Amino acid sequence: MSRSFAALLFAIAGGLNCAANAADATIPAPFSAAAPGASLPAPWKLTTLPGIDRHTRYSLVRDGDAVVLRADAEASMAGVAHPLKLDARAHPVIEWRWKILKLLKNSDIATKEGDDFPARVYVLFDYDIRKLPFFVRVKIRLARMYGTDVPLAALCYVWDRNAAAGTSVWSAYTDRVRVIVVESGGANLGKWVTIRRDVAADFRAAFGEEPPAISGVVIATDTDNTGESATAFYGDIRFLDSTASIN
Repeated sequence: MSRSFAALLFAIAGGLNCAANAADATIPAPFSAAAPGASLPAPWKLTTLPGIDRHTRYSLVRDGDAVVLRADAEASMAGVAHPLKLDARAHPVIEWRWKILKLLKNSDIATKEGDDFPARVYVLFDYDIRKLPFFVRVKIRLARMYGTDVPLAALCYVWDRNAAAGTSVWSAYTDRVRVIVVESGGANLGKWVTIRRDVAADFRAAFGEEPPAISGVVIATDTDNTGESATAFYGDIRFLDSTASIN
């Protein structure tokens, strides 16, 4: 299943296209406004892969005084995607809160085999394919001929076991995804942790240019590579203007 990371990104992009009727959304639909046990609030959409039988389960549950998204992974993978159309320079700060119950023993940010995390939040960008080198454009266009809408630029914020918070590396699968550790280790297991990141600044640092529009956000808890289990909880995601302070 070493192809899972890249394949999941491809499926995510396709899922966002399927939700094109909501592509003008500027605020991710809040989980907190839904009822426990209800379906995902539109336009959030579960994204799975053909040929992968074990899917991470997502459900709306009450935790304390709020309804949140719960993810349960057992050697499984799936994502939950939300299309957006948002100016990254006008609303550069993403904020969310999350909680995990345990770390993954065999997670390794540097390898495909270890590319599992108990909690991830992706930010996808509407990147202009004409800016990419010729051979990269050819590969992407070939993929799209076969129905795969490859994301051209993404940031992936993760909770990692070993890498220190602030670690920023290219994905083991592609240099179109920058993986950034925003929480590390087990000191906050079982606790809600609030994260704020300047996605515009993170994009500039990763890709060396100004960010294009944000095209979507994705939540993913996956353990298919390591074969482990994980449970994570995600609160509402929101984007703030440049006056918001960063953690």
